Amino acid sequence: MTSMFDTDLDKNLANYTELSPLTFIERAASVYPEHTAVVYGNVRRNWREIYQRCIQLASALQQIGIGKNDAVAVLLPNIPEMLECHFAIPMAGGVINALNIRLDASTLAFMIEHSESKLVIVDREYLPVIQQALNTLSLDKASVTPQIIVVDDAQFTYPSATNDFPHEATAYETLLDSGNPQFAWTLPDDEWNAIALGYTSGTTGLPKGVVTHHRGAYLNAVSNVMAWNMNAHPVYLWTLPMFHCNGWCFPWTIAALNGTHVCLRSVKVDTIFRLIAEEKVTHLCGAPIILSMMSNADAALKSTFNHKINVMTAASAPPPSILEAMANMNIHVTHTYGLTEVYGPAVVCAWHQQWDQLAITEQAELKARQGVRYPMLERLMVAEMDSLDSQPVPVPNDGQTIGEILFRGNVVMKGYLKNPAETQKAFASGWFHSGDLAVCHPDGYVEIRDRDKDIIISGGENISSIEIEKALYKHPAVAEVAVVAKKDDKWGEVPCAFISIKPDHELSEESVQKHCRANLAGFKIPKKVIFGELSKTATGKIQKNVLRDIANKD
Repeated sequence: MTSMFDTDLDKNLANYTELSPLTFIERAASVYPEHTAVVYGNVRRNWREIYQRCIQLASALQQIGIGKNDAVAVLLPNIPEMLECHFAIPMAGGVINALNIRLDASTLAFMIEHSESKLVIVDREYLPVIQQALNTLSLDKASVTPQIIVVDDAQFTYPSATNDFPHEATAYETLLDSGNPQFAWTLPDDEWNAIALGYTSGTTGLPKGVVTHHRGAYLNAVSNVMAWNMNAHPVYLWTLPMFHCNGWCFPWTIAALNGTHVCLRSVKVDTIFRLIAEEKVTHLCGAPIILSMMSNADAALKSTFNHKINVMTAASAPPPSILEAMANMNIHVTHTYGLTEVYGPAVVCAWHQQWDQLAITEQAELKARQGVRYPMLERLMVAEMDSLDSQPVPVPNDGQTIGEILFRGNVVMKGYLKNPAETQKAFASGWFHSGDLAVCHPDGYVEIRDRDKDIIISGGENISSIEIEKALYKHPAVAEVAVVAKKDDKWGEVPCAFISIKPDHELSEESVQKHCRANLAGFKIPKKVIFGELSKTATGKIQKNVLRDIANKD
């Protein structure tokens, strides 16, 4: 039946455009070309200059064969080139595969091979590990070893071990200079096209590739603005790694607001305070470790600035002592929650003005809650556990009944790369299943109570307990092992290993950590090892809940 509102005209170029965060940088360069876009050491570039560099890099990438749906692996710290990759790679039609700079060679090799990355853009500091990774690839005869593009950071003094430049590699600036300055990039022909690939640890220890799209990146970038009440021209300090969920979409958010990116290669508390004072930083994000570093800093550092700063944090909620210390520095903390599968933060502890009148301990209890859905997230539910296989039913808002957190909306991933079984499982009954267990309070605010997948969140890093267990089982003296999260004032959570030793064998905490150091990335090494029999159920299943209680007694 024809509606009275039918204009007899389908959507067309005049009234419909595919959504993509790439439009943000074009607008910033057009409207505020002289406004400072990037600050890094003695590098200061405006939006016109950054846009021009992105255009040339996109052109150069296309010239060497990067096109639609081609993955480009990027192993860079928070330097300007990492920001440029977030625009230039999708401008070329490619998919940015931002890799964690802390990972070991074998894990990096898996991600590069699984994503079929045709190109690896790597900082010179990480050349040894990336070359080791590429040397272990099990590529079939139809595949080609990815080309290496090396970034030389003039603001950094490299260790001597990274001075050898591989003959087959190309310098980043050389590649960029080869691009066409007049390159006419286009928006994706479909906003559902992949923009990024991010790997997240699964319960099996094997990383899963999360595919996100232009539409979702656009919407969550805007959602950041609304959830955080951001104004135009923010000065954003990069204390959050850009490889984490594409920096929670903030590379695109700051462009949308015509702001300034203050890049930070490594997180050091004195550098943080210096940049806050010198650049008048207004916003920064990070794991609770960042808040802990700032609150425990010397008084002299804390007194270097007097303007208000907004901090967004995720993972474990900050304790009252840290919140009080931050408030005393005129730093306002916003607590969020999310996953790689939902583009980073998608739930926020939206603050009510009247809560400012409460005691700091009461405020801390409220901030400990993960909160309510982001503006651009359509639905958020804590569902009853026995309803998950059919039509999910929300738990009562009693703050007691535990259920699983479910998401629905445009800021949910496309799915897992080359993993239809896990994708179908994650999207059962028309919702994305987070695997996180929570309660819902009377005011509708969600609070996580447990992690169904036993993921350990340490300093903002997701660590699979099973991955550590698999590494520990390689030790000849280990009979049984279980790894759980132990609370930590500095990191939020750290791995704690429970080990039963084989008869006629000896084992110490130091020898366990040495073994792990040879098999795992540094941040995955158990910080505490407890020896003895592992608590089990009548059917022989290890009781991780009991072990977790033991680990957190002291």
